[in-house]
Amino acid sequence: MKVAVVLADGCEEVEALTPIDVFRRLGIQADMVGLTSKDVMGAHQIPLQCEKVVDDSLLDYDCVIFPGGMGGAHALRDNDRLMDLMKQRQAAGKWNAAMCAAPIAFARYGLLDNHDYTCFPGIDEETKQVAPTGHFKETITVVDHDGHLITSRGPATAMAYAFQIAEVLGVDTKELQHQMLYDYLKKNI
Repeated sequence: MKVAVVLADGCEEVEALTPIDVFRRLGIQADMVGLTSKDVMGAHQIPLQCEKVVDDSLLDYDCVIFPGGMGGAHALRDNDRLMDLMKQRQAAGKWNAAMCAAPIAFARYGLLDNHDYTCFPGIDEETKQVAPTGHFKETITVVDHDGHLITSRGPATAMAYAFQIAEVLGVDTKELQHQMLYDYLKKNI
């Protein structure tokens, strides 16, 4: 099993690195993939170093993950090559995930059409304009099995998002949730 997180300048670092961290702790290959360069500058001026740049190998991943951050989300949204690859992934029944502002990319690609999703508050107005047949939900994470989509709300939901992706892919996360005190957080917040 392997996942890829696609990063563009202006991405939200918490949302980019949390899935990478969780999957690597689970012993699963998790690649950081730059949209146009291996060097990416996060929204909060944290430099990120990717292993590779977007290419056709995205078609081979079990899940491709988009973090939010407005600058990064807009760059992902506006990249036609990435749009083509993501459409191919959905047509092949592969899982795709986006959180925070990044569902605006999925809206442009047509991936949200007739599917359930969530996103950062306010971003739903833009996604509704571009993908009016999509079904916005106000939950922490949304899994749409028919569209092979996993979406989430914002930086504070990044851990729930990462665990949700792993569970959808069939990975037992209970022990890691305990080790990372996530189960404790869920009970006490």
